[in-house]
Amino acid sequence: MQAYLASISNQLSNKNERDFQTVFYLIFNLMGAYIKVEECSAIGRADAVLHLPDAIYVMELKYDGSADAALQQINDKGYLIPYSAEGKRLIKVGVNYDSLKRTIGEWRIVEE
Repeated sequence: MQAYLASISNQLSNKNERDFQTVFYLIFNLMGAYIKVEECSAIGRADAVLHLPDAIYVMELKYDGSADAALQQINDKGYLIPYSAEGKRLIKVGVNYDSLKRTIGEWRIVEE
């Protein structure tokens, strides 16, 4: 993912979280994964949710923030709760896009 994001021309805008989220969605989608962005539930809206046969990855994306802050938001807002009855592994992913490096600066993955 870092390599794909780093290969995008700096002539393109990619100057906010929404641009980063769109590229994230496109990469997973083109790989054939079932991913939803801005997936709404009764308790909030997750940036991206990757649905796999045995696991659900709830991702929070930050732009010049931190992976820890992204994970904290998943916890604070309860983004995993809507998927807890599906019997699948639940994984939180906090990702930070570093605008100076123009790619993912850090990420953290935590399985519940």
